[in-house]
Amino acid sequence: MAIKQFVTFGINHFLLGIDILVVREINKVLDITPVQRAPNYVYGLVNLRGQIITVFDLGVRLGLGPRKITPQSHNVFLKNELISLLVDSIGDVVQVNEADVELAPAHLGGVEKRYISGVVKLKQELLIILSGPKILEYYKKDRGKNGDCIG
Repeated sequence: MAIKQFVTFGINHFLLGIDILVVREINKVLDITPVQRAPNYVYGLVNLRGQIITVFDLGVRLGLGPRKITPQSHNVFLKNELISLLVDSIGDVVQVNEADVELAPAHLGGVEKRYISGVVKLKQELLIILSGPKILEYYKKDRGKNGDCIG
C-alpha cells in the first residue's frame, strides 16, 4: 500500500493538505507588496532570497474569503513554481495510505470543489486534500491579462 504525505494547514475552520512533494518550504509571512490589477486571489509579491514570488490568498482561491494576516499566518512555497499560498496556520505533516483518500463529497461547506483532489478521515477531523495543479491552473490562464505583471 502506498503511503502519501501531506503538509497540513488551516483556512478558517478547515484542515487542508497538499502533497509534500510539491512543497518547497514554509515560512512565516514575509513583507508582501500588493499588486495593482492582479486577480483577486493574488495577495501580492514577496522577495524570497532574491526571487520574486506571487502570493496566492488561498482563502479567496477556495471561495472562503480573504485572509487577514495574524501571527499564525504562513506562506507555503511551492516547488517548480514562483508561487506561495497564504494560509491561516500550519499543521503537521500527515501520512496516510493512498487507499484511505476518498472522493470529495458534493458539499464541503463552501470550499470550491474543483480545487480538491480528495478527503481523508482522520481521528479528529476531515483532511481536505488540495490539487496543486488545479490551484495553479487558473492562475496560468490569468497571467498577463490586462497588462498584469505578476509571477
